[in-house]
Amino acid sequence: MIKREWIYAWLLLLPALVLLFGFTHLPAIQTLIDSFWSTPRGRRPSVFIGLGNYERLFADPIFIRAMVNNAIYAAITIPASIALALVMALFVHRRIAGLSFLRMAYFTPTVLPLIAVANIWLFFYLPGFGLFDQVRALFGFGPVNWVGQPSTALYAVTAVSIWNQAGLFMIFYLAALQTIPPSLREAAALEGTSPWTFFRRVTWPLIMPTTLFVSVNATINAFRMVDHIFVMTQGGPNNASMLLLYYIYDQGFRYWDTGYAATLTVVMVAILALVGIGQFFVLDRRVHYR
Repeated sequence: MIKREWIYAWLLLLPALVLLFGFTHLPAIQTLIDSFWSTPRGRRPSVFIGLGNYERLFADPIFIRAMVNNAIYAAITIPASIALALVMALFVHRRIAGLSFLRMAYFTPTVLPLIAVANIWLFFYLPGFGLFDQVRALFGFGPVNWVGQPSTALYAVTAVSIWNQAGLFMIFYLAALQTIPPSLREAAALEGTSPWTFFRRVTWPLIMPTTLFVSVNATINAFRMVDHIFVMTQGGPNNASMLLLYYIYDQGFRYWDTGYAATLTVVMVAILALVGIGQFFVLDRRVHYR
């Protein structure tokens, strides 16, 4: 009887396992293998070059620039999107007029395609006529080419990412806030606890599991969200907004250097794995407390 149940269980899991291995694990293994081979060109087949692609990678100035840009991008988008999401969740987690409208307005940027979001923000950034320059003109400031100059291009696309993903993270925080028993707030009010103390001593520790979940997703998004780069800057000007995933696309599909693109992909996955594991170890003690 137990053996039959195991057979049924594996048969039920089989379709999902086939898709998982066929479209996730096998491509990942093939990508790792391809990183040790050269790219085939015409009639010239690929040859085994060992660590040649990795040696080229660490001598590639554009890769170094993309890594630095991605580090800055992640260092800004991760804490900023989490903080903004938490503030929005706290704001709509109370009885105020137009609550449903506010929640919908905060969440709307998340459901918009990032390509559409990027086009909307291009109008905001339009030199001289965009929203930001119109506001700046009221205070006597001149126009700025936000996405067309190296000093501001990366920060311009970073702002788009924060605006786009904060609404999604707000939903998770709002769900976490609704699980906190109202009796805790009532007891704190009887003791004369200030709102800030209640948040720091009660709310924040109780929503730490959600914070861990959101931070891991924000880290993944910092490396995988590049749709707006295609529309707004294409990595320019002068690689000022070049991110790692867009560089992988550039090498793999524009220059058809599949071996080098596989190497870049392996490095990106390794970075994400290390950062994800580090986040779990750092936040684990604060999440699982007694």
